[in-house]
Amino acid sequence: MTPMTTPPYESRRDPHPAPRTPSEREAILAEPGFGVHFTDHMFLAEWTPDSGWRDARVVPYGPLSIDPATAVLHYAQEIFEGLKAYSHADGSVWLFRPEENAARLRRSAHRLALPELPDEWFLGSIRDLVTADRAWVPHGGETSLYLRPFMFASEVFLGVRPSKHVTYSVIASPAGAYFPGGVRPVSIWLSSDYSRAASGGTGAAKCGGNYAASLLPQQEAIDNGCAQVAFLDAEKHRWVEELGGMNLYFVQSDGSIVTPELTGSILEGITRDSILQIARDLGHEVVERRVSIDEWRDGTADGTITEVFACGTAAVVTPVGALKWDGGQAVAGDGEAGKVTMDVRSALVDLQYGRADDPHGWMRQVV
Repeated sequence: MTPMTTPPYESRRDPHPAPRTPSEREAILAEPGFGVHFTDHMFLAEWTPDSGWRDARVVPYGPLSIDPATAVLHYAQEIFEGLKAYSHADGSVWLFRPEENAARLRRSAHRLALPELPDEWFLGSIRDLVTADRAWVPHGGETSLYLRPFMFASEVFLGVRPSKHVTYSVIASPAGAYFPGGVRPVSIWLSSDYSRAASGGTGAAKCGGNYAASLLPQQEAIDNGCAQVAFLDAEKHRWVEELGGMNLYFVQSDGSIVTPELTGSILEGITRDSILQIARDLGHEVVERRVSIDEWRDGTADGTITEVFACGTAAVVTPVGALKWDGGQAVAGDGEAGKVTMDVRSALVDLQYGRADDPHGWMRQVV
């Protein structure tokens, strides 16, 4: 949908007239949490059919002015991405496979009938915002600057059709270690009444509607003492798909690793894809295929499945201690974080923070 009139990427910067003081910023960086504090600036650009993408700019962070009839509020035409900027020991700042985020944003845009953002614009927007707010990139431990690019229908109209005015933005939030007390296994609730996505739907797109649909079953998980919810396929309620926001892996007793294959209703996780390669690098056979809920239950009972873990941008790699449902549970191994899980996690995190070699050329320096 991106017209030929989109110009080469070029942006301007409007510095914040009253940014947080160094002492205010340092207080936030000392305990940033996740997604609760935001940097001094944000990136904005607009699209119309006649002009293409235009007016790229880094501006002071602040509220967006939204008319009550803005299309996104009524028809949910919206997509987003999530990636991190990592501070290395020498003070440089790096991104992990940002080209893959750019490509997935394009795929999501196509599915939601939004204009596709050229890679040059995506990567330029990230670079310019990180450069403007370099001082906000935390260092030490597993801290990072979380980046949230998003795109939404900003035309003011009521009608079921693709918007003719679209806004693209990037905001940034310093993020502390996801597990400040160390990596802990989580319990997962099996959703029996709800589905995350169906064949032909938007499951493979990273759009807000998918996450909104997961909130009620996620609350059900919390009510049952679990941290996340596992979804089965919408047609047969038999095949394991993914968690509310993470992909799944099953470590077999022979050392191989199985992950549910992409069927069009599972998000194509960038961390997921990276772990497939890292696991191979560590000597594991990796298999992408359908995994039934019975295989998960029976495999943990008879020892065929020795470890289960999940992955995503925020938590990186998370061990799954138990799958629970009304009347039962399935625990892999001793319910603690397994060796394969932690080896995979360490290999990924060490690469991201510059403590290990980058054999696949995944890291990109931005500052």
